[in-house]
Amino acid sequence: MERIIVDCVLSYLMDNNLLHPAQHGFFKNRSTCTNVLESLNDWTVVLQDNDALTVVYIDFRKAFDTVSHPKLTSKLKSYGISGSLLSWFQEYLHDRSHCTHIGKTCSVFLPMLSGIMIQGSVIGPLLFLIFINDLIVLSASVGISVKVFADDMKVYVRVTGSIDSIKLQLALDLLTDWASIWQLQLSVDKCFTLNLGKPKCDVASHIDSNILPVVGLQTCRDLEVTVCSDLTPAVHIDQIVAKAHQRANNILCYFVSRDPQSLTKAFITYVRPLLEYNSIIWSPYLKQEIDRIEQVQRRFSKRLRGLRTYTYVNRLKLLELPSLELRRLRNDLAWCYRIVFGLTVLKFDDFLSGILLLGHAVTLSNCTKETAYTQVESCIFL
Repeated sequence: MERIIVDCVLSYLMDNNLLHPAQHGFFKNRSTCTNVLESLNDWTVVLQDNDALTVVYIDFRKAFDTVSHPKLTSKLKSYGISGSLLSWFQEYLHDRSHCTHIGKTCSVFLPMLSGIMIQGSVIGPLLFLIFINDLIVLSASVGISVKVFADDMKVYVRVTGSIDSIKLQLALDLLTDWASIWQLQLSVDKCFTLNLGKPKCDVASHIDSNILPVVGLQTCRDLEVTVCSDLTPAVHIDQIVAKAHQRANNILCYFVSRDPQSLTKAFITYVRPLLEYNSIIWSPYLKQEIDRIEQVQRRFSKRLRGLRTYTYVNRLKLLELPSLELRRLRNDLAWCYRIVFGLTVLKFDDFLSGILLLGHAVTLSNCTKETAYTQVESCIFL
């Protein structure tokens, strides 16, 4: 029943454009990948224009667990949800209790006075999207850019003078006031600023009189992707390669089985996702970085029983594995296809408006699916 209600309410909200497009969480065709990719696309344009940009990352304290039920009800009413459906939502949240299990020990039951993320619930994420939506609208209304994934929020602005810093600070002030009114606490100690490009004015941002720190070494984690001030993927690649080597070594050391096929399945399950998470955002273009990533699979496969004397290419054939570089290439190609045919929220004109192919521009939007796919494939391989 929850799934039916979620589908109907979400369709109503989307058909009437009631949810802000800056929200990328819990939506079809939206993800952490689309969130970060849109952001990096905007930031790259700013750096190419030799301008500066300031990004402020916002963190809420226990956002899903502190949503006020009466205030949520008022939000639902403001979006046109009323009658028996509104009563159903109220009854769904009313008179619930919760406890904590640790092993066979259970705590006492306490009333659930706030919060929407009930264990096993599929309706909680939708309620949170509705609850936080007007904050996104409010922040964007002052002329800055906003990107949100569930409760992970960042605001940024191109800084060409003091007026831009004032707009950013105004957005932070509005955010602080909104959080106070709607009882969603900000975790100020986890909020920070990232500066990109050469700053043209030195104005510190603050939340509630607390000056936000600028991240050290100008790197930060953005939805599990490490972003540098120069937007190069080197630091992120260093981190994931180190973690992947460690996890691959643990598989070889602690798994009792020495069967190559079993160990390969463990590698595919526990190691490869580390090296491929949102790879279209940070996919390397330098040979040394490509080789460093490939070295994880190369070294792991060489340590498998009976495969040490084979070349890397032959080991991949025996294990029926593609190279990591080829998998990233296929992923890039798949995302190009999605963008061309509108299977994602990423805008065609922002990413693939014109591709130079064999000396002339190709407008993919006027092609058939088969022709466009072939042309995109050719572009990537070229």
